[in-house]
Amino acid sequence: MSALDGTPIVLLHALPLDSSMWRAQTRALAARGHTVLALDQRGFGQEPLGSAPPSLDVVADDLAAALDRRGIGHVVLVGCSMGGYTSMAFLRRHPRRVRALALLSTRATADSSEAAARRRLFAHGIRDTATRGGLVEATTPALLGATSRDRHPARLAEVLASARAADPEAVAWAQEAIAARPDSLDTLRATDVPALVVVGDEDELVFVAEAEAAANALPHGRLVVLPGVGHLPPLEAPDPVSELLTALHDDATAVPGTISEGR
Repeated sequence: MSALDGTPIVLLHALPLDSSMWRAQTRALAARGHTVLALDQRGFGQEPLGSAPPSLDVVADDLAAALDRRGIGHVVLVGCSMGGYTSMAFLRRHPRRVRALALLSTRATADSSEAAARRRLFAHGIRDTATRGGLVEATTPALLGATSRDRHPARLAEVLASARAADPEAVAWAQEAIAARPDSLDTLRATDVPALVVVGDEDELVFVAEAEAAANALPHGRLVVLPGVGHLPPLEAPDPVSELLTALHDDATAVPGTISEGR
């Protein structure tokens, strides 16, 4: 049996959701014998925001500390949207702890100055009680693809409920941290592990060409475009995502020579 067979799969959620967005994958992967850790990131779910200035490096180090507390050295790392940005920060700071990588609905480039300014404006608006509610209602539906919005109103209602329940200060903090992130293409080029990049063809926030650039940067990257899916593949295409993550873990197990040992 490969030493990778018991490597935990860590699932990092999108903004403004929490670890519960991975419940379908947690059930499916656990049923196949995998150890699965769906973790709340700083300020979401059960995790306190704390007082650190906004930085994805802080969130990446939170993950390293959470793994240390559990005695876990290496992981198959999976991040969706904000979780993908945290994953790339983790790769920069703790590269030898990642045995395989999946990035969902995530771009590897830094924000343009205009995009960063829009994030900071959003952070300002979400902190303001006069504008918060309207901002959440106006922007949250774009997290789902048109097909999901049209055919699965309960799914949209669930995502809206999560967005309304999120701590506005945590959402603002996260937006400011994401706005400040560096370009990660060089980090991906140095990530010599089995890797998967997933994007929905109805994603209105991250486009297929951006996902393709991330996949092309990864030495062992593979791009998967999911039809009829928007920005939240774990919710919109739960079974295909579970299958893809199972295959990624299998790929890592099958190709131990591509993995760097140690932390």
